[in-house]
Amino acid sequence: MAALYAITIGVLGACGIYLLLRERVFPVVLGLTLLSYAVSLFLLGMGRLTIGRPPVIAPGASYADPLPQALVLTAIVIAFGMTAFAVVLALRSLGLTGSDHVDAAGQPESPHEAGDSEAPRP
Repeated sequence: MAALYAITIGVLGACGIYLLLRERVFPVVLGLTLLSYAVSLFLLGMGRLTIGRPPVIAPGASYADPLPQALVLTAIVIAFGMTAFAVVLALRSLGLTGSDHVDAAGQPESPHEAGDSEAPRP
């Protein structure tokens, strides 16, 4: 079971990194999401989740460690915020450049924006 869990984390991480390297915006956002899922599963797996133990310390009882669940919950909230921010940036870039390329390739630069020294100055 641990090998399947590790393979799942590895596949999610590899797919996320692959999608991060694409030139369109939507696959990049999807890659960020997959990579955040992989990190959340990794944090949960490293916390050695226990089942059937009380979440609060009781005298003389073994208890579940609440830190992994808190870390995963924090990672989920951060990933949601990061994804929302990336989508807003993508929409803003699409509105400004008219292209959904990450680097806005194919857009002609004006000589004034490129910093061309041969451009006439007013």
